[in-house]
Amino acid sequence: MSSSGAPGLLDRERIVARPGFNRWLVPPAALAIHLCIGMAYGFSVFWLPLSRALGVTQSVACPDLTLGRALFTTTCDWRVADLGWMYTLFFVFLGSSAALWGGWLERAGPRKAGVVSAVCWCGGIVLAAVGVILHQLWIMWLGGGVIGGVGLGLGYISPVSTLVKWFPDRRGMATGMAIMGFGGGAMIGAPLANLLMTYFRTPTSVGVWQTFLVMAAIYFVFMMSGAFAYRVPDSVVSAKPKVEDVHYRDAIKTKQFWLIWAVLCLNVSAGIGVIGMASPMLQEIFGASAAVAAGFTGLISLFNIGGRFFWASLSDHIGRKATYATFFLLGIVLYASAPSLARAGSQALFVLAVCVIVSMYGGGFATIPAYLADTFGTQYVGAIHGRLLTAWSTAGIIGPVLVNYIREAEVAAGIPRQQVYDVTMYVLAGLLVLGFFANALVKTQIPLDFARGKPNPKSQIPTNPEPRIPNPDRAAAFGMRAAFAWTAVGIPLAWGTWVTLAQAFVLFSGGR
Repeated sequence: MSSSGAPGLLDRERIVARPGFNRWLVPPAALAIHLCIGMAYGFSVFWLPLSRALGVTQSVACPDLTLGRALFTTTCDWRVADLGWMYTLFFVFLGSSAALWGGWLERAGPRKAGVVSAVCWCGGIVLAAVGVILHQLWIMWLGGGVIGGVGLGLGYISPVSTLVKWFPDRRGMATGMAIMGFGGGAMIGAPLANLLMTYFRTPTSVGVWQTFLVMAAIYFVFMMSGAFAYRVPDSVVSAKPKVEDVHYRDAIKTKQFWLIWAVLCLNVSAGIGVIGMASPMLQEIFGASAAVAAGFTGLISLFNIGGRFFWASLSDHIGRKATYATFFLLGIVLYASAPSLARAGSQALFVLAVCVIVSMYGGGFATIPAYLADTFGTQYVGAIHGRLLTAWSTAGIIGPVLVNYIREAEVAAGIPRQQVYDVTMYVLAGLLVLGFFANALVKTQIPLDFARGKPNPKSQIPTNPEPRIPNPDRAAAFGMRAAFAWTAVGIPLAWGTWVTLAQAFVLFSGGR
């Protein structure tokens, strides 16, 4: 609130929807932000060019280079492993910032959170560009990894609570539409980055810092447009409380929260393990070429995106618990059968199995907000979701560590390259068995012992809001504004899909 008592431009009160507002304008606003921050998945496209930042055509290698020295050197090119730490920082700070500031987001509203996300994510990329110009890795880590990671966290959870309230009849579909954008960000951003680096490349520059600046500018426009397009439904305090929503501080005290935390963590640990080794698996098991492996990676991106929308929408019909049970049971079968498919030399079936696995990985992210809303109510679901995302940070360590160490142990034991992933797949299937039992113990009902029967004095949000949303049947009519908004996010998404399909075509053209 401003000092005069009138709501400021970014305040929650300023974005309450007027009567007749079309709720279908909210998902493209969320997509505008998620398609930008989703580029975090595609940042590996910069690692090889940056490993030649000084030498341009080949790396200026220093044999005695340590990680500590790499942070400050101006005479040695960075190693890919040193640069890869930014990827780890992205997701560590995504989870921690979502957990720390999820409660603030509920009070401040999605517009203010979206603006802060845009400033942090785009500002972090600009600072990373400065790090490239000065050849200081620590500046890149600070800008892209830490500050950018905070932007990722706030941007990721900014639309969740709002969409759940706008679409009480289609919670899974609504959050699936937004969160699929996070999976699609790399599909758009990676080929765009390649085009820009090619354009800016010179005999003295690999073109990365210029690409960072251009992409930061593009992303800032899209993210600010999305943030200012957010609206929250008008609401009133119920005269007679019904079943109460659980406050985010109380939700983490319940057994249900930690069971759902385990469900997400185990599903993501297994999925992220496969995603991380998908390309080398295809090359080592089937002898595929790098071009075919690149097409496989693109195909995985499509299934990651499509799975987020498909599975989340399906959960509206069969329930979140049943959807996760499907993830685990089907996943166990697919993971356990992958080694047999590899030994049989069935590349097509192996690719199909991995694609279905990845679709369920993406579907798990998109379904979890609705799962939380079913369990704890919609009032504080954004903040609760933020705390739950620490499961993602944990899984980001468990999955890759398991996969990498098991693979190295198998190689050291002399196991043939075609079989070094067999034990890995069985171990990941075991994680899904644990996830199945955790999911079976979840009770999707609000824990009444923690329900709030009166307003929380520390919260600025009305208790028991009853959103005045349009009739769901009449709201299905898009209108011109909604059509324009969907076109604005649909064009880059369609372009990214086309590029990805063109790369994936190699898989089915008989190439190796």
